[in-house]
Amino acid sequence: MKKNGKLLTSTLTTAITAAGLSLMPMQSAMADKIALVVSTLNNPFFVSLQQGAKDKAEELGHELIVLDSGDDAARELSNVEDALSRGVDLLLINPTDSDAVVSSVRTANGRDVPVVTLDRSANGGRVAAHVASDNVAGGELAGNFIAEKLAGKGEIVQLEGVAGASATRDRGEGFMKAIDGQSGLSLVATQPANFNRTQGLNVMENLLQAHPSVNAVFAQNDEMALGAQRALQAAGKDILLVGFDGTDEGIKAVQAGKMDATVAQQPALIGSLGVDTADKLLKDEDVEKTISVPLKLITE
Repeated sequence: MKKNGKLLTSTLTTAITAAGLSLMPMQSAMADKIALVVSTLNNPFFVSLQQGAKDKAEELGHELIVLDSGDDAARELSNVEDALSRGVDLLLINPTDSDAVVSSVRTANGRDVPVVTLDRSANGGRVAAHVASDNVAGGELAGNFIAEKLAGKGEIVQLEGVAGASATRDRGEGFMKAIDGQSGLSLVATQPANFNRTQGLNVMENLLQAHPSVNAVFAQNDEMALGAQRALQAAGKDILLVGFDGTDEGIKAVQAGKMDATVAQQPALIGSLGVDTADKLLKDEDVEKTISVPLKLITE
């Protein structure tokens, strides 16, 4: 995986060391360059993921370039092409969409630049490793919590994330696994709010108009849950509300009694493990194809 230029540098380094000369300027100049392309930095979860990656890159001596795709698949591809033009050695990518990102992955593949996906997977191309929480298990945690709190009886609505994102699919799959087969529970509506707080507010307002007797809400991330909470508060509704991600604001809302629970991920650890995995790949070390990050249910 090492490039010919780096092998040449290694030979020169040996010769310079033998001559007793300083190596510091050359080592700094030849630091591995890693790109981190993030779906959006307009979300506290991905800000934390970015910070975890930055901290680990600094610790390991890598140069980290961070590019924000703004939840736009076309911009994501442009960011990847930009990163590759800068001569990055490895691409870390948090996809906007698991299908759309395939073009970005294949573009990196064409340049022989290894790809590691973070939080959301890619549905094609060669990916060296995937670092993420078990979103199916997390959705099931949320579903089981709601089923228990409702004693197996009630109406539920679900706010979905970005259509096509693996996190949306997997969290929904786990949630449905938990509530399916319980005859007393009814999923009366499931609508996308794209992991966005404002859309969570607007969608929840509409759902309350259509389903005034709803007993519980599962939002596939904390941003949507916090938007839904505002809609519920404005409507004078005190019903079960569960989010996902365990962001600082989400956890504070649980502690304040504004949300009943959140499935806590560790975004900073996802970013950190992403860079750690990149470091191993750049050293030609073996890595696991899938690296799971622990999660847990946070309640008051």
